[in-house]
Amino acid sequence: MTKEKELSFEENLQKLEEIVKKLESGNVPLDNAIDAFKDAMRLSKICDDTLKNAEENVNKILNSNDELSDFTVQE
Repeated sequence: MTKEKELSFEENLQKLEEIVKKLESGNVPLDNAIDAFKDAMRLSKICDDTLKNAEENVNKILNSNDELSDFTVQE
């Protein structure tokens, strides 16, 4: 398991924001900027996966048999 996977969503997001700020400053040598961009993309994927997983969990509810099922709103 990668170090970023062990961090919380908030910690990964903070690391991603720090990388973006550093890249936006324009004071990063090209080779370092490329490496930072790769790190940012990896962190972005981890955060995206975490959010998708959370969304899936939120959209599930327990039915009368105590089993998870998709949540639908009936109008």
